[in-house]
Formats: sequence, structure tokens, C-alpha cells
Amino acid sequence: MDPIVTIASGRVRGRSEGGVRRFFGIPYTAAPVGPLRFALPQPHAPWDDVLDAVEPGPNAPQIVRPFPGLDIAPLIGHGWIKGDDFLSLNIWAPDDDAPGKPVMVFIHGGAWVLGSKDAAVQDGSAFARSGVVCVSINYRLGIEGFLPIPGVPTNLGLRDQIFALEWVRDTIANFGGDPGNVTVFGESAGAMSIATLVPSPLAKGLFRRAIIQSGHGAMTRSIPVMERLVTKIAALLKVAPTAEGFATVTPEQALVALQTVSNPKARIDLRDEAGREPTFGLSRFTPVHGDDVVPLPPHEALRQGRGAEVDVLIGTNRDEMNLYFVTTGVRAKLNRLLAWIALGRVQPKAWTVLKAYGAGRIAAGHAFTAALTDLVFRWPARRFAEEHRGRTHLYDFSWASPIVDGASHGIELPFVFDTLATTTGPQGLTGTDAPQALAESVHALWVGFARDGTLPWPAFDSDSRQVYDPATTEVFREEPMPAAIFLP
Repeated sequence: MDPIVTIASGRVRGRSEGGVRRFFGIPYTAAPVGPLRFALPQPHAPWDDVLDAVEPGPNAPQIVRPFPGLDIAPLIGHGWIKGDDFLSLNIWAPDDDAPGKPVMVFIHGGAWVLGSKDAAVQDGSAFARSGVVCVSINYRLGIEGFLPIPGVPTNLGLRDQIFALEWVRDTIANFGGDPGNVTVFGESAGAMSIATLVPSPLAKGLFRRAIIQSGHGAMTRSIPVMERLVTKIAALLKVAPTAEGFATVTPEQALVALQTVSNPKARIDLRDEAGREPTFGLSRFTPVHGDDVVPLPPHEALRQGRGAEVDVLIGTNRDEMNLYFVTTGVRAKLNRLLAWIALGRVQPKAWTVLKAYGAGRIAAGHAFTAALTDLVFRWPARRFAEEHRGRTHLYDFSWASPIVDGASHGIELPFVFDTLATTTGPQGLTGTDAPQALAESVHALWVGFARDGTLPWPAFDSDSRQVYDPATTEVFREEPMPAAIFLP
């Protein structure tokens, strides 16, 4: 018999199968269209009939472009599925009526411009079978979510995430979850978002634990820097750089402008006063600091003790940038001059950085890839761990996929969700022979942490620097990496 649950907006009907109750596409806020397109999230109007929550529904406007030789759809979804009520969430829950289950809320990645709660790799069924109520959310992206347009509330994408977490606090008990035992977890831009929420005053008390996968708090920009992007996009769209101007732009027109400014050849300087570009060119869109959501740069806020009440599990993959540079052939083709020019656009002392990573002794493309892996992901994650004043555990995942010649960005996802089948195949991220036993062990680590904070290795501190490799179960002391002297 299909389960029916009553929430504040009305009744929702899910589907029960294989010991899991699934509810897809439940709107957690009013549709962000018309006058609400650039507005703060608002409660959804009640409905009279039972809402059939059995189909994923729409997602945020976006454009997905293929990766050469890699099936990327399981990781980020199939692109824009149009519809008004895209600020919605999915729930996977054990098929029983027992209350008080641990809750995990997943925030997807995608450089704050793409992605979906419905990507196949993040199916939460295994978490439900492990006794967890798993939730996955959509949020506003790109121009609607992360562009500080004058007259529009800043960080709308983060505000959506906070609103969804408030919905979980108020509603998840109806699905068997414990609102006092919530773990928020995410990957890439989702993890970066969580890293900003850990010390955010607006998110305080909404989660007990946070899992930050290939993320950290160093990918925010100041509002004045991001206003350069506002001006550039408004000029492309031929509108005033104001709320009124952008309100005249259709989502389709906005996506064309987004693609234009996202082109690596687009001339726009988003470096900070120190000459650094915090995303290293991976995304023009980021959260901003200097508002009520993110008053301070997150690492500075952590240093002041904010977010210390949240237990954190944070980590990265050993070869993050292989996803971008191996699949595209950049690592194999890049010469020393081009490596220096490319890195110099986003990082001071580019040649010194490349030399620290072996340029002149190894192929320039390999030095470039290794340097950016540490600069973009691995070292800033360690800095987050160093600054967080609460309990923090650090991991470094090393399982190497033959498809990307290493442990690339995103590689941990099918292990965390125990969904290896979604990324298995000649063009799948994990190749044709990924170890199922490793998926079961990594998944169990995440479940244990969400249940009661349990992890089988010591907490990280700046003296002992204890790091765990889930692929080998090795605990080791990790010395500061070469990137340490080039980043704050």
C-alpha cells in the first residue's frame, strides 16, 4: 500500500518498494516564478487533493554540456526539466513506522550553475535501507541563485538551502526522522555551500553534523567583486543592472548570458585584492560574503569560533582535477608556457607554484593538474579543518578509476550512496570493475557518522594532522602540501 503523509501544505502520497518509502518532488517553498523569482523563499500554498509525490518533477534552469568520453548524467542529471515548482525535495525513508531515525540532507554540486536532486548517483535508497531518512534538495542556481543584483536579496541559493533545512526541522518527524539529529552533506558546490552554512548565523541549530565532500569555505567572493559580474551580464542582456532590469529577462535568455560569461575566454576579472580567483576559473558564480547569510569569509568566521557546535567530516579525493584535465586531454597536451599562462590568470606566482609541483622535472600538464588539485580542493579543505573550532575529522580518498587515471572529483559519490551501478560501464566514472565491498564500507562510515558521530579514526588537529583514507583504511599523518605557502 502506498504511504500517505500529512504535512503543513497537505497530504502527499509516495511509493513503497523494496523496504523503502520514496517521496519525490515535494515542494518545500513557493514556486520562484513571477514576482517570487528573485524573492526570498516563501511557504508553499496549501493543496486540497493528495499530492502524488512519485515523480522527480522539474529542476532549476541550467545547461549541461557533455564531458568527452564520460557519461556525466548519473552525476549531475539530464539538464533542465522545466516547471514552476522546482524548489522541491526527495525523501527516502525506511518502510516502517518507527520514529526518531537519523536524518541526512544532501545538497548537490554543479558549480552553482547546474545539477539536480535527481541525479542517479545520489539515489538515497541505500541510506533508507541503513535506517536513515535521506533527503535531497533543489535550489536556485546561476543568475537567480548566486548573482548579487542590486535590489535582490543576496545568496538566494543559500537561502533556499536554509529554508529547506527549516522545512526538514519542522516536517521530517512526519516521515520518521529525528529533527534533532540532522546531518547535512554535499559534494563540490554543495559541499562549498555547506561550508558557508556551518558558521552562518541563519543556519545555526538546523543541523548537528556536516559532511563536506570536496569542498571548503574559501570559495566565496565579496559583493563588490561579484558586482563586476552583475554589470557584465546586464550589458550582455541589454538591461539595467537592477532587480527591475533582470526581472524582464526570461530564464532562457539568462542561460545564454550565463554560458557567455562562463566561457574561459570571456574577459572578466573576478580576482580579489590579493590577485587570487577563489574558484580558479571553475565557476563565475559563487556565494558572496558580507551579508546576513555569510557575514564573514567562512574560514575567518570559523577562526572566531562560529560553527564550533557542528561536528564536521571533511575530505577530498587524491586527484580531484583529473575529472577536468584527463577527460579533456588537457593534462596530456599542456606545455610549460600554456600552463604558466593559464595558472597566472587565477593565481599569483604561477611559475613558482608549478615548479613546486615538479614543472621542469615532469610533464607540464601533470604538474599543472597536481597543483590545481591542491590549490582548488585539497589544501583549502585542510585549512577549513584547521580553522574549525569544533570536532573535525579529515579524509583523503585514493581509489583510482581507470577512466580518469586517479581518484578524481566526484569519484566518492557512488561509494557514499552505494550506487556503483549508476557509474559502471566503459564510459562510467568508475569504469567496469569498481569494488562493491568498498562502496559498502564507505557508505557505512557515512551512516555511522550521521547516526551518532562515530568514526574509526582520531579527530584532526594541526599538530597530529591525522587523516584517513577510506579506500585503504589507513590512518596517516599528512604534512602540509606545497600549496600551503601560496594560499591564505
